[in-house]
Amino acid sequence: MHSSDFTPARLAGRLSPLVHLTNNWISLIGVILVTTAGILWLFVFFAEVTTETENPYIGIVAFLALPGVFFGGLGLIPVGAWLRFRGERHAGKYPLTFEKLNLQNPEFRRLLAFVGAATMANLLIGGQLVYHGVSYMDGVTFCGQTCHTVMEPEFAAYQNSPHSRVECVKCHIGPGASWFVRSKLSGVGQILAVTFNTYSRPIPTPVHNLRPARDTCEACHWPQKFEGTRLRVVPKYADDENNSLTKTVLLMHIGGGQGGPSIHGAHLGDGVVIRYAHSDESRQTIPWVEYANSLTGRKTTYLAPDTNAEALANLPVREMDCVDCHNRPTHTFDVPDRVLNQALSFGDISATLPFAKKKSLELLQASYASREEALAKIPAEFENYYKTSYPDVYGKDKALVRRSAETVGAIYARNIFPGMNITWGTYPNNIGHTDFTGCFRCHDDAHTSRDGKAITQDCGICHELLAMEEPEPKILTDLGLTNGAR
Repeated sequence: MHSSDFTPARLAGRLSPLVHLTNNWISLIGVILVTTAGILWLFVFFAEVTTETENPYIGIVAFLALPGVFFGGLGLIPVGAWLRFRGERHAGKYPLTFEKLNLQNPEFRRLLAFVGAATMANLLIGGQLVYHGVSYMDGVTFCGQTCHTVMEPEFAAYQNSPHSRVECVKCHIGPGASWFVRSKLSGVGQILAVTFNTYSRPIPTPVHNLRPARDTCEACHWPQKFEGTRLRVVPKYADDENNSLTKTVLLMHIGGGQGGPSIHGAHLGDGVVIRYAHSDESRQTIPWVEYANSLTGRKTTYLAPDTNAEALANLPVREMDCVDCHNRPTHTFDVPDRVLNQALSFGDISATLPFAKKKSLELLQASYASREEALAKIPAEFENYYKTSYPDVYGKDKALVRRSAETVGAIYARNIFPGMNITWGTYPNNIGHTDFTGCFRCHDDAHTSRDGKAITQDCGICHELLAMEEPEPKILTDLGLTNGAR
Protein backbone atom coordinates (compact mmCIF):
# COMPACT_ATOMS: atom_id res chain seq x y z
CA MET A 1 0.00 0.00 0.00
CA HIS A 2 1.40 3.33 -1.02
CA SER A 3 0.83 6.79 0.34
CA SER A 4 -0.60 7.71 -3.04
CA ASP A 5 -3.63 5.55 -2.15
CA PHE A 6 -4.72 8.25 0.28
CA THR A 7 -4.61 11.19 -2.09
CA PRO A 8 -7.74 13.36 -2.06
CA ALA A 9 -8.75 12.15 -5.52
CA ARG A 10 -8.53 8.46 -4.59
CA LEU A 11 -10.25 9.05 -1.25
CA ALA A 12 -13.06 10.91 -3.00
CA GLY A 13 -13.44 8.05 -5.44
CA ARG A 14 -13.80 5.53 -2.64
CA LEU A 15 -16.26 7.64 -0.69
CA SER A 16 -18.53 8.25 -3.68
CA PRO A 17 -20.18 4.77 -3.59
CA LEU A 18 -20.72 5.06 0.18
CA VAL A 19 -22.37 8.45 -0.18
CA HIS A 20 -24.57 7.04 -2.92
CA LEU A 21 -25.55 3.82 -1.11
CA THR A 22 -26.28 5.40 2.27
CA ASN A 23 -28.63 7.90 0.72
CA ASN A 24 -31.73 5.81 1.56
CA TRP A 25 -34.47 6.01 4.17
CA ILE A 26 -33.26 3.01 6.24
CA SER A 27 -29.74 4.40 6.64
CA LEU A 28 -31.10 7.87 7.34
CA ILE A 29 -33.33 6.46 10.09
CA GLY A 30 -30.21 4.83 11.50
CA VAL A 31 -28.41 8.18 11.55
CA ILE A 32 -31.38 9.78 13.33
CA LEU A 33 -31.48 6.99 15.96
CA VAL A 34 -27.74 7.18 16.61
CA THR A 35 -27.84 10.95 16.93
CA THR A 36 -30.92 10.92 19.17
CA ALA A 37 -29.53 8.21 21.47
CA GLY A 38 -26.20 10.01 21.66
CA ILE A 39 -27.76 13.33 22.62
CA LEU A 40 -30.11 11.72 25.19
CA TRP A 41 -27.22 9.79 26.68
CA LEU A 42 -25.29 13.04 27.22
CA PHE A 43 -28.18 14.33 29.34
CA VAL A 44 -28.41 11.03 31.24
CA PHE A 45 -24.67 10.95 31.84
CA PHE A 46 -24.74 14.51 33.17
CA ALA A 47 -27.65 13.61 35.49
CA GLU A 48 -25.83 10.49 36.68
CA VAL A 49 -22.65 12.30 37.71
CA THR A 50 -24.48 15.21 39.34
CA THR A 51 -27.20 13.34 41.28
CA GLU A 52 -27.48 10.26 43.50
CA THR A 53 -30.70 8.85 42.03
CA GLU A 54 -30.85 5.03 41.95
CA ASN A 55 -34.25 4.54 40.36
CA PRO A 56 -34.08 1.13 38.62
CA TYR A 57 -36.41 2.18 35.80
CA ILE A 58 -34.28 5.22 34.94
CA GLY A 59 -31.37 2.81 34.83
CA ILE A 60 -33.20 0.56 32.38
CA VAL A 61 -33.79 3.51 30.04
CA ALA A 62 -30.29 4.91 30.41
CA PHE A 63 -28.18 1.80 30.25
CA LEU A 64 -30.33 -0.80 28.50
CA ALA A 65 -32.81 1.01 26.23
CA LEU A 66 -30.49 3.77 24.97
CA PRO A 67 -27.66 1.38 24.06
CA GLY A 68 -30.21 -0.69 22.13
CA VAL A 69 -31.35 2.38 20.20
CA PHE A 70 -27.77 3.56 19.65
CA PHE A 71 -26.38 0.29 18.33
CA GLY A 72 -29.59 -0.50 16.48
CA GLY A 73 -29.21 2.80 14.61
CA LEU A 74 -25.57 2.03 13.83
CA GLY A 75 -26.66 -1.31 12.42
CA LEU A 76 -29.35 0.23 10.20
CA ILE A 77 -26.80 2.38 8.32
CA PRO A 78 -24.90 -0.52 6.65
CA VAL A 79 -28.12 -2.56 6.35
CA GLY A 80 -29.75 0.23 4.33
CA ALA A 81 -26.65 0.58 2.16
CA TRP A 82 -26.51 -3.17 1.49
CA LEU A 83 -30.23 -3.35 0.64
CA ARG A 84 -29.90 -0.45 -1.82
CA PHE A 85 -26.83 -2.06 -3.42
CA ARG A 86 -28.63 -5.40 -3.80
CA GLY A 87 -31.79 -3.78 -5.17
CA GLU A 88 -30.03 -1.58 -7.72
CA ARG A 89 -27.76 -4.39 -8.82
CA HIS A 90 -30.70 -6.76 -9.26
CA ALA A 91 -32.58 -4.12 -11.28
CA GLY A 92 -29.51 -3.23 -13.30
CA LYS A 93 -29.55 0.35 -11.98
CA TYR A 94 -26.34 0.30 -10.01
CA PRO A 95 -24.16 3.02 -11.58
CA LEU A 96 -20.85 2.05 -13.12
CA THR A 97 -19.39 5.43 -12.31
CA PHE A 98 -20.10 7.93 -9.60
CA GLU A 99 -19.93 11.64 -9.56
CA LYS A 100 -16.56 12.56 -8.17
CA LEU A 101 -16.48 14.29 -4.86
CA ASN A 102 -14.60 17.54 -5.06
CA LEU A 103 -12.49 17.89 -1.90
CA GLN A 104 -11.68 21.43 -2.93
CA ASN A 105 -15.27 22.29 -2.11
CA PRO A 106 -15.33 23.78 1.41
CA GLU A 107 -18.88 22.51 2.05
CA PHE A 108 -17.84 18.95 1.25
CA ARG A 109 -14.78 19.27 3.46
CA ARG A 110 -16.99 20.46 6.28
CA LEU A 111 -19.27 17.46 5.67
CA LEU A 112 -16.31 15.08 5.94
CA ALA A 113 -15.13 16.83 9.07
CA PHE A 114 -18.60 16.46 10.57
CA VAL A 115 -18.76 12.76 9.65
CA GLY A 116 -15.32 12.19 11.16
CA ALA A 117 -16.16 14.04 14.35
CA ALA A 118 -19.52 12.23 14.61
CA THR A 119 -17.77 8.89 14.16
CA MET A 120 -15.33 9.64 16.97
CA ALA A 121 -18.20 10.81 19.17
CA ASN A 122 -20.15 7.64 18.36
CA LEU A 123 -17.17 5.50 19.33
CA LEU A 124 -16.80 7.40 22.60
CA ILE A 125 -20.52 7.32 23.41
CA GLY A 126 -20.84 3.66 22.37
CA GLY A 127 -17.94 2.68 24.61
CA GLN A 128 -19.43 4.59 27.53
CA LEU A 129 -22.84 3.03 26.94
CA VAL A 130 -21.35 -0.47 26.96
CA TYR A 131 -19.33 0.26 30.10
CA HIS A 132 -22.21 1.84 32.01
CA GLY A 133 -24.66 -0.79 30.77
CA VAL A 134 -22.49 -3.61 32.11
CA SER A 135 -21.84 -1.71 35.35
CA TYR A 136 -25.56 -1.06 35.81
CA MET A 137 -26.47 -4.70 35.22
CA ASP A 138 -23.88 -5.68 37.83
CA GLY A 139 -25.33 -3.25 40.37
CA VAL A 140 -27.53 -4.01 43.36
CA THR A 141 -30.30 -1.75 42.01
CA PHE A 142 -30.62 -3.78 38.80
CA CYS A 143 -30.34 -7.17 40.52
CA GLY A 144 -32.77 -6.43 43.32
CA GLN A 145 -35.30 -3.89 42.09
CA THR A 146 -35.65 -4.05 38.31
CA CYS A 147 -37.55 -7.35 38.25
CA HIS A 148 -39.57 -6.19 41.24
CA THR A 149 -42.02 -9.06 41.75
CA VAL A 150 -39.49 -11.81 41.12
CA MET A 151 -36.63 -10.46 43.20
CA GLU A 152 -38.55 -8.57 45.89
CA PRO A 153 -38.27 -11.42 48.46
CA GLU A 154 -34.56 -11.96 47.86
CA PHE A 155 -33.86 -8.23 47.90
CA ALA A 156 -35.77 -7.77 51.16
CA ALA A 157 -33.76 -10.57 52.77
CA TYR A 158 -30.52 -9.16 51.33
CA GLN A 159 -31.17 -5.73 52.84
CA ASN A 160 -31.62 -7.37 56.26
CA SER A 161 -28.44 -9.46 56.05
CA PRO A 162 -24.80 -9.16 57.16
CA HIS A 163 -23.86 -8.84 53.47
CA SER A 164 -26.18 -5.93 52.71
CA ARG A 165 -23.23 -3.75 51.69
CA VAL A 166 -21.67 -6.40 49.47
CA GLU A 167 -22.63 -6.14 45.80
CA CYS A 168 -24.58 -9.12 44.46
CA VAL A 169 -21.99 -9.87 41.77
CA LYS A 170 -19.22 -10.34 44.36
CA CYS A 171 -20.85 -13.61 45.43
CA HIS A 172 -22.94 -14.59 42.42
CA ILE A 173 -20.21 -14.02 39.83
CA GLY A 174 -16.85 -13.20 41.41
CA PRO A 175 -13.75 -12.08 39.51
CA GLY A 176 -12.70 -13.18 36.03
CA ALA A 177 -14.10 -13.07 32.50
CA SER A 178 -15.33 -16.66 32.17
CA TRP A 179 -17.85 -16.48 35.02
CA PHE A 180 -18.90 -13.02 33.89
CA VAL A 181 -19.80 -14.42 30.46
CA ARG A 182 -21.59 -17.41 32.03
CA SER A 183 -23.67 -15.14 34.22
CA LYS A 184 -24.73 -12.97 31.29
CA LEU A 185 -25.69 -16.00 29.20
CA SER A 186 -27.68 -17.33 32.16
CA GLY A 187 -29.27 -13.91 32.54
CA VAL A 188 -30.68 -14.07 29.00
CA GLY A 189 -32.83 -17.04 29.99
CA GLN A 190 -33.92 -15.27 33.17
CA ILE A 191 -34.94 -12.14 31.26
CA LEU A 192 -36.99 -14.26 28.86
CA ALA A 193 -38.66 -16.04 31.80
CA VAL A 194 -39.61 -12.70 33.35
CA THR A 195 -40.75 -11.26 30.00
CA PHE A 196 -43.04 -14.20 29.25
CA ASN A 197 -44.05 -14.80 32.89
CA THR A 198 -42.67 -18.34 32.97
CA TYR A 199 -40.45 -18.02 36.04
CA SER A 200 -40.82 -20.37 39.02
CA ARG A 201 -42.70 -19.31 42.14
CA PRO A 202 -40.86 -19.48 44.47
CA ILE A 203 -37.41 -19.25 42.91
CA PRO A 204 -35.95 -22.76 43.24
CA THR A 205 -32.86 -23.24 45.37
CA PRO A 206 -30.04 -24.00 45.49
CA VAL A 207 -28.68 -22.22 42.43
CA HIS A 208 -27.08 -25.04 40.43
CA ASN A 209 -24.79 -22.91 38.28
CA LEU A 210 -23.41 -20.90 41.20
CA ARG A 211 -19.67 -20.41 41.25
CA PRO A 212 -17.84 -22.63 43.82
CA ALA A 213 -17.89 -20.99 47.25
CA ARG A 214 -14.13 -21.20 47.61
CA ASP A 215 -13.79 -18.81 44.68
CA THR A 216 -16.13 -16.25 46.25
CA CYS A 217 -16.76 -16.69 50.00
CA GLU A 218 -13.11 -17.32 50.79
CA ALA A 219 -12.04 -14.06 49.20
CA CYS A 220 -13.08 -12.55 52.56
CA HIS A 221 -13.66 -15.52 54.87
CA TRP A 222 -10.28 -17.22 54.98
CA PRO A 223 -10.38 -20.79 56.33
CA GLN A 224 -7.27 -20.03 58.40
CA LYS A 225 -8.96 -16.94 59.87
CA PHE A 226 -12.25 -18.38 61.10
CA GLU A 227 -13.47 -17.13 64.43
CA GLY A 228 -12.18 -19.98 66.56
CA THR A 229 -14.44 -20.50 69.58
CA ARG A 230 -17.39 -18.20 70.17
CA LEU A 231 -19.76 -17.74 73.10
CA ARG A 232 -23.35 -17.66 71.94
CA VAL A 233 -26.40 -16.78 74.03
CA VAL A 234 -29.78 -17.81 72.59
CA PRO A 235 -32.74 -15.97 74.16
CA LYS A 236 -36.17 -17.57 74.31
CA TYR A 237 -39.34 -15.81 75.40
CA ALA A 238 -42.37 -17.75 76.58
CA ASP A 239 -45.89 -16.96 75.36
CA ASP A 240 -47.11 -16.17 78.88
CA GLU A 241 -48.25 -12.78 80.13
CA ASN A 242 -44.77 -11.78 81.31
CA ASN A 243 -42.96 -12.99 78.17
CA SER A 244 -40.71 -14.95 80.54
CA LEU A 245 -37.11 -15.02 79.32
CA THR A 246 -34.75 -18.00 79.45
CA LYS A 247 -31.30 -18.29 77.91
CA THR A 248 -29.33 -21.10 76.35
CA VAL A 249 -25.56 -20.61 76.43
CA LEU A 250 -23.36 -22.38 73.90
CA LEU A 251 -19.63 -22.41 73.32
CA MET A 252 -19.43 -22.80 69.55
CA HIS A 253 -16.32 -24.53 68.17
CA ILE A 254 -16.30 -22.71 64.84
CA GLY A 255 -12.67 -23.54 64.08
CA GLY A 256 -9.64 -21.79 62.63
CA GLY A 257 -6.54 -20.57 64.39
CA GLN A 258 -6.39 -23.42 66.92
CA GLY A 259 -6.32 -27.19 67.08
CA GLY A 260 -8.91 -29.57 68.42
CA PRO A 261 -12.36 -30.55 67.11
CA SER A 262 -14.29 -27.84 65.31
CA ILE A 263 -17.09 -27.39 62.81
CA HIS A 264 -14.97 -26.11 59.94
CA GLY A 265 -12.06 -28.38 60.75
CA ALA A 266 -14.23 -31.49 60.56
CA HIS A 267 -15.75 -30.54 57.22
CA LEU A 268 -13.21 -28.32 55.43
CA GLY A 269 -9.95 -28.97 57.22
CA ASP A 270 -6.61 -29.68 55.52
CA GLY A 271 -6.86 -32.80 53.39
CA VAL A 272 -10.58 -33.27 54.05
CA VAL A 273 -12.92 -33.78 51.09
CA ILE A 274 -16.56 -34.69 51.68
CA ARG A 275 -18.84 -35.70 48.84
CA TYR A 276 -22.51 -36.54 49.00
CA ALA A 277 -25.43 -37.59 46.82
CA HIS A 278 -28.84 -35.97 47.20
CA SER A 279 -32.19 -37.31 46.04
CA ASP A 280 -34.05 -33.98 45.96
CA GLU A 281 -33.42 -30.65 44.25
CA SER A 282 -33.13 -28.76 47.53
CA ARG A 283 -30.39 -31.11 48.84
CA GLN A 284 -32.30 -31.87 52.01
CA THR A 285 -32.37 -35.65 51.58
CA ILE A 286 -28.88 -37.14 51.52
CA PRO A 287 -28.67 -40.95 51.25
CA TRP A 288 -24.91 -41.24 50.51
CA VAL A 289 -21.88 -39.55 52.06
CA GLU A 290 -18.18 -40.10 51.39
CA TYR A 291 -15.51 -38.80 53.75
CA ALA A 292 -11.91 -38.72 52.55
CA ASN A 293 -8.77 -37.38 54.26
CA SER A 294 -5.63 -37.31 52.12
CA LEU A 295 -3.41 -36.67 55.17
CA THR A 296 -4.52 -39.78 57.07
CA GLY A 297 -5.45 -41.90 54.05
CA ARG A 298 -8.91 -42.55 55.47
CA LYS A 299 -11.82 -42.95 53.07
CA THR A 300 -15.24 -44.03 54.32
CA THR A 301 -18.65 -44.26 52.69
CA TYR A 302 -21.87 -43.91 54.69
CA LEU A 303 -25.37 -44.90 53.57
CA ALA A 304 -28.78 -43.93 54.94
CA PRO A 305 -31.10 -46.82 55.95
CA ASP A 306 -32.88 -48.64 53.13
CA THR A 307 -30.79 -46.94 50.45
CA ASN A 308 -31.48 -48.43 47.03
CA ALA A 309 -28.15 -49.08 45.31
CA GLU A 310 -29.68 -48.91 41.82
CA ALA A 311 -31.35 -45.55 42.50
CA LEU A 312 -28.20 -44.28 44.16
CA ALA A 313 -26.22 -44.75 40.96
CA ASN A 314 -28.37 -42.15 39.20
CA LEU A 315 -28.20 -39.46 41.90
CA PRO A 316 -26.07 -36.33 41.44
CA VAL A 317 -22.90 -36.23 43.53
CA ARG A 318 -21.55 -32.95 44.92
CA GLU A 319 -18.37 -32.00 46.74
CA MET A 320 -19.29 -30.23 49.95
CA ASP A 321 -18.37 -26.56 50.36
CA CYS A 322 -19.49 -23.53 52.40
CA VAL A 323 -22.97 -23.15 50.92
CA ASP A 324 -24.04 -26.68 51.81
CA CYS A 325 -24.44 -25.49 55.40
CA HIS A 326 -24.48 -21.71 54.85
CA ASN A 327 -27.11 -22.13 52.15
CA ARG A 328 -28.80 -18.80 53.00
CA PRO A 329 -25.82 -16.60 53.93
CA THR A 330 -27.48 -13.45 52.66
CA HIS A 331 -31.04 -14.29 51.61
CA THR A 332 -32.23 -15.68 54.95
CA PHE A 333 -35.93 -15.99 55.69
CA ASP A 334 -36.92 -16.32 59.33
CA VAL A 335 -39.26 -18.62 61.21
CA PRO A 336 -41.77 -16.86 63.48
CA ASP A 337 -40.67 -18.06 66.92
CA ARG A 338 -36.98 -17.38 66.39
CA VAL A 339 -37.40 -13.96 64.79
CA LEU A 340 -39.74 -12.88 67.60
CA ASN A 341 -37.20 -13.97 70.20
CA GLN A 342 -34.62 -11.80 68.47
CA ALA A 343 -36.96 -8.82 68.18
CA LEU A 344 -37.88 -9.05 71.88
CA SER A 345 -34.23 -9.42 72.83
CA PHE A 346 -33.23 -6.35 70.81
CA GLY A 347 -36.13 -4.35 72.23
CA ASP A 348 -37.77 -3.82 68.84
CA ILE A 349 -40.83 -5.45 70.39
CA SER A 350 -41.15 -4.50 74.04
CA ALA A 351 -41.03 -7.48 76.42
CA THR A 352 -42.82 -5.31 79.00
CA LEU A 353 -46.06 -5.53 77.02
CA PRO A 354 -48.27 -8.35 78.36
CA PHE A 355 -48.49 -11.35 76.03
CA ALA A 356 -46.37 -9.54 73.41
CA LYS A 357 -44.82 -12.80 72.20
CA LYS A 358 -48.12 -14.69 72.06
CA LYS A 359 -50.03 -11.92 70.28
CA SER A 360 -47.23 -11.33 67.78
CA LEU A 361 -47.02 -15.04 66.97
CA GLU A 362 -50.78 -15.22 66.53
CA LEU A 363 -50.80 -12.30 64.06
CA LEU A 364 -47.80 -13.54 62.07
CA GLN A 365 -49.23 -17.04 61.61
CA ALA A 366 -52.77 -15.95 60.74
CA SER A 367 -54.16 -16.26 57.21
CA TYR A 368 -54.74 -13.13 55.15
CA ALA A 369 -56.41 -12.57 51.80
CA SER A 370 -53.39 -10.68 50.47
CA ARG A 371 -50.05 -9.27 51.49
CA GLU A 372 -51.54 -5.77 51.45
CA GLU A 373 -54.28 -6.84 53.87
CA ALA A 374 -51.72 -8.41 56.21
CA LEU A 375 -49.50 -5.33 56.26
CA ALA A 376 -52.52 -3.19 57.12
CA LYS A 377 -54.14 -5.51 59.68
CA ILE A 378 -51.13 -6.76 61.67
CA PRO A 379 -50.02 -3.41 63.17
CA ALA A 380 -53.64 -2.28 63.59
CA GLU A 381 -54.76 -5.45 65.39
CA PHE A 382 -51.65 -5.52 67.59
CA GLU A 383 -52.32 -1.95 68.71
CA ASN A 384 -56.05 -2.56 69.09
CA TYR A 385 -55.34 -5.57 71.34
CA TYR A 386 -53.71 -3.33 73.93
CA LYS A 387 -56.36 -0.63 73.50
CA THR A 388 -59.11 -3.07 74.43
CA SER A 389 -57.41 -5.68 76.65
CA TYR A 390 -54.85 -3.49 78.44
CA PRO A 391 -56.09 0.10 78.22
CA ASP A 392 -53.87 1.20 81.12
CA VAL A 393 -50.77 -0.15 79.40
CA TYR A 394 -51.79 1.43 76.11
CA GLY A 395 -52.50 4.79 77.71
CA LYS A 396 -49.14 4.79 79.50
CA ASP A 397 -46.95 3.40 76.69
CA LYS A 398 -48.79 4.24 73.47
CA ALA A 399 -45.55 4.98 71.56
CA LEU A 400 -44.03 1.69 72.74
CA VAL A 401 -47.08 -0.27 71.62
CA ARG A 402 -47.07 1.46 68.24
CA ARG A 403 -43.36 0.80 67.67
CA SER A 404 -43.81 -2.86 68.61
CA ALA A 405 -46.80 -3.11 66.27
CA GLU A 406 -44.75 -1.71 63.39
CA THR A 407 -41.98 -4.21 64.10
CA VAL A 408 -44.39 -7.15 63.90
CA GLY A 409 -45.67 -5.81 60.58
CA ALA A 410 -42.10 -5.37 59.32
CA ILE A 411 -41.26 -8.98 60.25
CA TYR A 412 -44.17 -10.17 58.10
CA ALA A 413 -43.14 -7.86 55.26
CA ARG A 414 -39.60 -9.27 55.22
CA ASN A 415 -40.63 -12.91 55.15
CA ILE A 416 -44.01 -13.49 53.49
CA PHE A 417 -44.55 -12.94 49.75
CA PRO A 418 -47.75 -14.65 48.50
CA GLY A 419 -47.09 -13.55 44.91
CA MET A 420 -43.96 -15.72 44.90
CA ASN A 421 -45.50 -18.50 47.07
CA ILE A 422 -43.11 -17.73 49.91
CA THR A 423 -44.36 -18.33 53.43
CA TRP A 424 -42.87 -19.43 56.75
CA GLY A 425 -40.40 -22.27 56.16
CA THR A 426 -40.40 -22.16 52.37
CA TYR A 427 -36.62 -21.89 52.29
CA PRO A 428 -34.86 -24.22 54.77
CA ASN A 429 -31.77 -22.83 56.50
CA ASN A 430 -29.18 -25.56 57.00
CA ILE A 431 -27.25 -23.80 59.79
CA GLY A 432 -27.96 -25.65 63.01
CA HIS A 433 -30.68 -28.21 63.57
CA THR A 434 -33.47 -26.59 65.58
CA ASP A 435 -35.64 -24.91 62.95
CA PHE A 436 -34.87 -27.26 60.06
CA THR A 437 -33.12 -30.62 59.64
CA GLY A 438 -29.83 -28.88 58.85
CA CYS A 439 -26.91 -30.79 60.37
CA PHE A 440 -29.09 -33.86 60.89
CA ARG A 441 -29.34 -34.41 57.14
CA CYS A 442 -26.12 -36.37 57.64
CA HIS A 443 -25.52 -36.36 61.42
CA ASP A 444 -28.67 -38.34 62.22
CA ASP A 445 -26.89 -41.35 63.76
CA ALA A 446 -28.45 -43.44 60.96
CA HIS A 447 -25.94 -43.03 58.10
CA THR A 448 -23.61 -46.00 58.60
CA SER A 449 -20.54 -47.46 56.93
CA ARG A 450 -19.98 -51.12 56.06
CA ASP A 451 -18.40 -51.80 59.44
CA GLY A 452 -21.48 -50.39 61.20
CA LYS A 453 -20.00 -47.07 62.30
CA ALA A 454 -22.33 -44.08 62.01
CA ILE A 455 -21.59 -40.48 61.13
CA THR A 456 -21.04 -38.99 64.55
CA GLN A 457 -23.77 -37.13 66.35
CA ASP A 458 -21.39 -36.04 69.08
CA CYS A 459 -22.63 -32.56 70.03
CA GLY A 460 -19.27 -31.71 71.62
CA ILE A 461 -17.52 -31.52 68.26
CA CYS A 462 -19.57 -28.45 67.31
CA HIS A 463 -20.46 -26.90 70.66
CA GLU A 464 -20.50 -27.23 74.42
CA LEU A 465 -23.81 -26.68 76.17
CA LEU A 466 -23.10 -24.38 79.14
CA ALA A 467 -26.73 -23.62 80.05
CA MET A 468 -30.06 -24.83 78.72
CA GLU A 469 -33.07 -22.48 78.87
CA GLU A 470 -32.21 -21.04 82.27
CA PRO A 471 -33.65 -17.72 83.51
CA GLU A 472 -30.29 -16.58 84.94
CA PRO A 473 -27.44 -18.79 83.70
CA LYS A 474 -24.62 -18.85 86.25
CA ILE A 475 -21.99 -18.94 83.51
CA LEU A 476 -23.05 -15.46 82.33
CA THR A 477 -22.78 -14.09 85.87
CA ASP A 478 -19.34 -15.67 86.26
CA LEU A 479 -18.21 -14.05 83.01
CA GLY A 480 -19.69 -10.68 83.91
CA LEU A 481 -22.22 -10.94 81.10
CA THR A 482 -25.40 -10.59 83.09
CA ASN A 483 -27.03 -8.76 80.17
CA GLY A 484 -26.24 -11.66 77.89
CA ALA A 485 -24.24 -11.88 74.68
CA ARG A 486 -25.14 -12.58 71.11
